[in-house]
Amino acid sequence: MKESIHKYFQIGTIQWMSHPPADYEVLDSIKAICCDDFFDALEVTQMKESSVREAAGRMLEQSHMKVCYGAQPRLLGPGLNPNNVDEAGRQQAEKTLLEAVDEAEFLGAKGIAFLAGKWEEKTKEQAYRQLLKTTKNVCDYAAGKGMFVELEVFDYDMDKAALIGPAPYAAKFAADIRSTCSNFGLIVDLSHFPTTYETSKFVIQTLRPYITHFHIGNAVVKKGCEAYGDQHPRFGFPDSANDTAQLLDFFRVIKEEGFLNAENPYVLSFEVKPWKGEDGELILAGTKRVINRAWALLED
Repeated sequence: MKESIHKYFQIGTIQWMSHPPADYEVLDSIKAICCDDFFDALEVTQMKESSVREAAGRMLEQSHMKVCYGAQPRLLGPGLNPNNVDEAGRQQAEKTLLEAVDEAEFLGAKGIAFLAGKWEEKTKEQAYRQLLKTTKNVCDYAAGKGMFVELEVFDYDMDKAALIGPAPYAAKFAADIRSTCSNFGLIVDLSHFPTTYETSKFVIQTLRPYITHFHIGNAVVKKGCEAYGDQHPRFGFPDSANDTAQLLDFFRVIKEEGFLNAENPYVLSFEVKPWKGEDGELILAGTKRVINRAWALLED
């Protein structure tokens, strides 16, 4: 494409993935990313200390960044499940998601993203009803603040083993929620397509009416290989599924499906993290190179 990718997408990154908490102070990370004009958006997550939240909010406001809020760590860390068949457990998950809406609002985000919890085959239908209940309640609360709720589609049997996907099941769920909640959408992630045994074309065409946000990244799906599962290693990682060619295919599909919107660009964030001692800054730079190359190869 001759035109800049920034014309059609707000390019972002997931802060806690690009700069893992064990290696980076969150405020230093946010400032570094906000000072990099490659980025138009930043996805942040829970900040437990009020002083950190306030400082982060000031930086994000000054930087003219699109702020997104990922509530996934609020669920994954303590093992909370929004589709828990135990009602008390479901309510715990709902409570942290409602708190996430408040924190997202404070940080300047216009919504939150989350993921479904794990499931068991024998209780799958009951879990589905529980997830509908949680999602509707969170959507209703967010709607009162003029905010949006997004569910990220994950694998169902490899790593996260989440209730939602694969893509056809995600489409069913999104249609059910959209029947009563207009402030709901889906996040699709290139790094999850190999983990659900699906292609960019299949996922994006199946979920087209419900997609509101994109992630890109990589995965290793060969059993026994390093970084197997939903670990988001860098593009081109040994034995991995995605590199420049797969990102180019992804770009071709979203272009064909009409997602290049200069008037109201979608957020497209990369979810890539350093693996076992790798340098986060080198991984960030390498990911930008893959994006730039794939976009340059995309036909006008």
